[in-house]
Amino acid sequence: MENALNFLTYHPVNDAGLLDAYSQTVTGVVGTVAESVVHIEVQRPVNDRRHPERKTQGGSGSGFIISSDGFIITNNHVIEKAESIRVSFVDGRKVNAEIKGADPSTDIAVLKIDETGLKALSFADSAALQVGQIAIAIGNPMGLQYTVTAGVVSALGRTLRASNGRLIDNVIQTDAALNPGNSGGPLVNSLGQIIGVNTAMIPAAQGLCFAISSNLAAQIAGQLILHGRVRRALLGIAAQPVKLTARMIAANKLTTQSGVYIVETVPDGNYDNSQLHAGDIIVAFDNVPVASVDDMHQLLTEKQIGRKVPLDVLRGGHKVTITVTPGPNDI
Repeated sequence: MENALNFLTYHPVNDAGLLDAYSQTVTGVVGTVAESVVHIEVQRPVNDRRHPERKTQGGSGSGFIISSDGFIITNNHVIEKAESIRVSFVDGRKVNAEIKGADPSTDIAVLKIDETGLKALSFADSAALQVGQIAIAIGNPMGLQYTVTAGVVSALGRTLRASNGRLIDNVIQTDAALNPGNSGGPLVNSLGQIIGVNTAMIPAAQGLCFAISSNLAAQIAGQLILHGRVRRALLGIAAQPVKLTARMIAANKLTTQSGVYIVETVPDGNYDNSQLHAGDIIVAFDNVPVASVDDMHQLLTEKQIGRKVPLDVLRGGHKVTITVTPGPNDI
């Protein structure tokens, strides 16, 4: 009984100590990271018939510095169709920025400003993330003061639909709330390292928030800095998902319940799709089963460019194997 009373007496004190340690961790991280988080203000052209004198419309978001010479990561949707971009620091400085590259398929964009000696954030390995670890979302929605929310990584390996219809893979789900204007800001761990790029929240889903994983963001940013765009493979087709009949599945020993129906092929591109016909149903690409257009998007990576790839299609109800050669999307 005495031990139980001691536990009841000291347990709240222990809780207070844990909360103090948690608070110190968060404030320490914020103190380290905040100066590298920027406010991004954009002006977009607008056609307002009611107010024809109004030529542009403002928008804003956040971003963060990834190199001392002025490269900044943000969301594509923050800077999309921007006519002009200005970046503000927490010390009040404002500078013009240009778009180095943008990728709607992952909602990642890279900006460049003419500044040196900046404090850059470092990337953590998002593959090593664990559900339950601390996640701190930082944004700069107003330009002079940052905002901070803290929580935990609540799920890994989620997918999110990008504005152009493609699925973004390996998305981090967190309960660290995203405030308006925080899109494009960093999601960091307890060491102040980037584990993700805050990109979206779903209010109807009890405030679930999502971030593009640091590994994907770093990979995409690297390609945008080097090439200005992300190279992906193209097949030159218009397609849609289609359900397969039980007879088709059984007769052809398929492992999927659906495939990709070819509505149209576009000839004379920098690819070879001459063996594909409208009406074919793709069921495997490079010996990997295909059940949806999203599956095709995932498989058409840069490494497939210029390769002769086997494609299993249903033609007249029977499976045949043909060969295609995907081409690049940047010519």
